Amino acid sequence: MYKKSIIVSLILVYLVIIAGAVVRMTGSGMGCPDWPKCFGYIIPPTEQSQLDWHADQSYKKGQVIIYEESLRIAKEDFNTGSAFNAKNWNGYDKHDYAIFNPWHTWIEYINRLLGALAGLAFLVMLGAAIFKERNRKRILLSLGAVVLIGFQGWIGATVVYSVLSPVRITIHMVIALFIVALLIYMLYETKSKTVTFKFDNAFKAGMLVALILTLIQIILGTQVRQHIDDTIDVVGYAAKSLWLEKPELSFYIHRSFSIIVFLLNAWLFYRNRSLLLGHRSFKWVVNLILLEILTGVLMYYLDFPFLTQPLHLVIASILFGIQFYILLTSLKEKTSAQTSTVV
Repeated sequence: MYKKSIIVSLILVYLVIIAGAVVRMTGSGMGCPDWPKCFGYIIPPTEQSQLDWHADQSYKKGQVIIYEESLRIAKEDFNTGSAFNAKNWNGYDKHDYAIFNPWHTWIEYINRLLGALAGLAFLVMLGAAIFKERNRKRILLSLGAVVLIGFQGWIGATVVYSVLSPVRITIHMVIALFIVALLIYMLYETKSKTVTFKFDNAFKAGMLVALILTLIQIILGTQVRQHIDDTIDVVGYAAKSLWLEKPELSFYIHRSFSIIVFLLNAWLFYRNRSLLLGHRSFKWVVNLILLEILTGVLMYYLDFPFLTQPLHLVIASILFGIQFYILLTSLKEKTSAQTSTVV
C-alpha cells in the first residue's frame, strides 16, 4: 500500500503540473480570485447572475458577489431589501481583482481540485508509512512530503493574493519539482527489484550538472512565459505573432541554454552506451529533450500552435523527474558494479 500510495501521489502531482500549465496557457490564474474557495463557493458558479447582487434574496455569511467592479463578502446571514446596503458586506482585502469568466473559473477550479486530491493522497501515504511500514525513515520522508505539499498549497494561495506575481509563480513551480524529486526518491528507496549499474564518476558528475541545467531552464522558461503574459495584456490573445516580437534577455539565454543541455545529455547518452553503464531509461531523456526543442521551435516560428505551451512545460517536468532518477542510480561507491533499484 505504501508504494502504491507513492505512485498515486506522483501521478497526481504531475496532473497538477499539467493543469497548472493549462491554467497558464489560458490565462486562468485568477479564475478563482479567493482561496481556498472560489468566489466564496466550494463548487464555483457557472454564470455571472450567481455573482450579481439581487433584491429580496437570502445570502449566507461568507458568500461573495461582484458589485461595482469589486468583490463583496457577506458579513452574516441576511435577506436583502430593495436597495443595496453596504453595511451587510465586507470588501475583499487581498486584492482588487473582480472579473468573472466561467471558463477561467472552472479551469482554475479543476487545478485546485487536483491539488486537493494530491494532498489527500499524501496523507494516505503518510498513514501507510506509519501504520503499515512502521519504518522511521519512510515515516519521516512521508511527513516531509506532507509538509511540502502543504507549503505548496500556501504558496498557491499567495500567488492568487498577489494577482499572479511572477516570482511566486516561479517558486510555486520549483517547489512542485522538489516534490517530484522527493517522491521519486521515496519510490526508489522502496527497492522493488534490482538491476546492475556500473559506476562512472564522470557520468555521475555530468548527470548532476544536467539536472541543474534542466532546473535553470525551467526557471528561465517561467520568466519567458511572464513576458508573454505581459505582452498578451497589451496586444491580446489573437495577436500571437507579436507575443515574442520583442523578447527579453531571458528568452535568448533560455534558447542558447537548450543547445548546451542537448550537447551535455548527448554526451551522457554516448558515455552510458559506450561504457555499458546500464542506464536504459536514458533514451527517454534524449527523446524528451528533442521534443522540448521541437515545441520551443514551433512556438517561436509558428506562433504558438495549440497545446505547445503546456506541452513545453510538462515535458520539462517529466525530463527533470527521469534525470533525477538516473542521478540516484548513478550515486554509488567506486566499485566495478553496484546493485541499485529500478522504479
